[in-house]
This record gives sequence, C-alpha cells and structure tokens, in this order.
Amino acid sequence: RLDGAPVGERRRWSDEFKAQAVTAALEPGINVSALARRLGISPPQLFGWRRAFLNKQSQGCPTTSPEPLVELVVGEVTIRVGVDINEAALQRIIRAVRSA
Repeated sequence: RLDGAPVGERRRWSDEFKAQAVTAALEPGINVSALARRLGISPPQLFGWRRAFLNKQSQGCPTTSPEPLVELVVGEVTIRVGVDINEAALQRIIRAVRSA
C-alpha cells in the first residue's frame, strides 16, 4: 500500500455471486476481463475465483456450482433461466421481452 492511499474496508462477495460470476466466466468466447468490469470487480479477482473453481473440480472436491441454465436468444436479448422454470413463467418472460 502506498503512503497516503485511502484505507477502505474489504468487500465481501457471497458464494452465490461468486458461483454466478464463475459460471459466466466459463462460457465459451467470454472475455473474462470485460465480464469482471461489468460486475464491478477486478479482473484478477475473477480469474482467481475461476482458477480456484477449476482446481476444486480437477481434485474431485464437491463444489457448490449453480444450477444448470437454459439460454435463449430473442432478437438482441439473451435470457438465462434455470432448467426447472415452468412453461407459463417462461412464456411470460418471452412475451415481455418481445413487447419491450
């Protein structure tokens, strides 16, 4: 730390936030640095979370990975929903996106 630099509290991220960020970072073709900036975290932070996740997986340790997602593209909008979403809710979401 440089002398005179502001002292701030460390931010804490929930396990759910980390899991969602890592899942997004593992998507094919994703720019991890750009994703990190969109999420408001530093790129090295996200790279570290991703590396830790991959290390746990390669060691066979149980992980708390998020539920699988279904990704739908409607026009220029990408919709990601859990595989357990019911049909009526999905139809409402798609209608709302199309009417927006």
